[in-house]
Amino acid sequence: MISKQTCAKWGLPVSSVVLGGVGLIAYSLGGNVGLGLSAFGIMTAFGLFVLLAGRSETIRGLRGDGRDERFAQIDMRATAFTGLVMMLAAIAAWLTEIAHGHSGNPYQWLLAIGGLAYVLAVAFLRWRT
Repeated sequence: MISKQTCAKWGLPVSSVVLGGVGLIAYSLGGNVGLGLSAFGIMTAFGLFVLLAGRSETIRGLRGDGRDERFAQIDMRATAFTGLVMMLAAIAAWLTEIAHGHSGNPYQWLLAIGGLAYVLAVAFLRWRT
């Protein structure tokens, strides 16, 4: 039987290679095989790095096999910060698009989905506690 720690150690590297493969397929369908191979190479290299850098507490925390309560808090804060940065980037892209006379798509949809997800999460977490 495979242990939970083994699954945690291999989850991020395998996910990286799979996402790289999906990127390769998507780029290839769009006629950009070279970019697809680059994406696959970068994601595979990242996966190998994360797999082989086993002594680093940061890498172990990212992989999941070094998680504790402290790292769960770090992960929650990092996720919130990432969400904030992504929303600000989407707002900037949306404003740039509409300032150039374009519709703002798909940024307006990303912003609408992000805003809705936030409101639903707050409502659900408030209801749950």
